[in-house]
Amino acid sequence: MIVAKQVADWITFARFGIGVFLVFLGITRGAEALPLVIWLMLADWVGDFLDGNLARCSRVQYKSWIGEHDLHVDMSVATGLLLYFISSRILSPWRGWLYLVLWGVLFLWLGIPSSLGMLYQAPVYGYLLWISLSWYPALGWWLVAYLGTVIVITWPKFPKQVVPGFLYGFREIRLSRTKKLE
Repeated sequence: MIVAKQVADWITFARFGIGVFLVFLGITRGAEALPLVIWLMLADWVGDFLDGNLARCSRVQYKSWIGEHDLHVDMSVATGLLLYFISSRILSPWRGWLYLVLWGVLFLWLGIPSSLGMLYQAPVYGYLLWISLSWYPALGWWLVAYLGTVIVITWPKFPKQVVPGFLYGFREIRLSRTKKLE
């Protein structure tokens, strides 16, 4: 019998596929694929919202490899989107590659704590919003509407848990680096 956790894992796995497909679209179709990319990112964001909620509400709880690597999937989608922007020349290649190299060095130095993983994704998704609203405003507003809806749905949790957890993660990074230097 399939349980919600398995469905959540399949959604997460499909989201990884979206990240790979974004790179393919950048190489093969370039900037003309941007409307499709926007819809794929909307699907990814909906999937990201659903997979976590499904996994938490599953009547059978267990840890799975894909569930434990959800942040890595999130980051791979952001990287796929960034590579789409680079390969389609929507973003200048030197800026995109510089961004990837700097973050790669930082991740090698500090590891990949969730706060840094989220911070890595934020500018890429912010750029998607900006490009979407500039080039295809109707589609861009779909992204804005989705983000607004998620914030409203998760409102009690967002300012009380998500934001403090994000900031606490940076404190933990600083403390772990201080202990290693001593």
